[in-house]
Parts: sequence; C-alpha cells; structure tokens
Amino acid sequence: MKIDDALQKAVALTNDKTENRPAPRASETKATVAGESVTLSPLASQLQSIEAAGANEQVYDADKVNAIKSAISSGQFRVDSEKVADGLINTVKDLLTVQR
Repeated sequence: MKIDDALQKAVALTNDKTENRPAPRASETKATVAGESVTLSPLASQLQSIEAAGANEQVYDADKVNAIKSAISSGQFRVDSEKVADGLINTVKDLLTVQR
C-alpha cells in the first residue's frame, strides 16, 4: 500500500469561455488569475480567507506517518483489534444518537 501526500498534488484548472459566464452580482469580488478575470461570491472570498489562515497549520504529524509507513513496509505494523472494535462501537453509538 502506498501512502501519498494528497496536499502536494497540483490541481488543474480549466478555463471556461467568458460568454458562458453569468453577469456578476454587485456583492461579488473580481480578481485576476493568470490573465483570466475571475468573479468570486462573498462565500468564496470567505472560504479563501479561511484557507489562507489554515495554510500555515500542519494537517498531520509527518514523523508519525513516516513511522507507520516504515512499520507497514517492514511487516511490523500491528493492529490493536480491541481498540478498533471500541472505536467502531463508539461510532455506531454516535450515529444512532444523531439519527434520533
């Protein structure tokens, strides 16, 4: 099993034709990206600011991930079945509580 860092993969953007775009609303923000004019809604602008604020935070513990990768590849990784079962039971309990 190969574990890749999905955050480092580039996302390809497609260019839409400008004649197919709806007219911008007064509350939308205009920006220029790579020579293209882009219109952002207030929600998109808010999401961008949240993303920028969280960009400096580490999403995961890289050392722990590397240790797990190493243990898996060397065949030394052990799964605690009791811990997995307890987590599964707790998840089911939470799901049943939420549905009521």
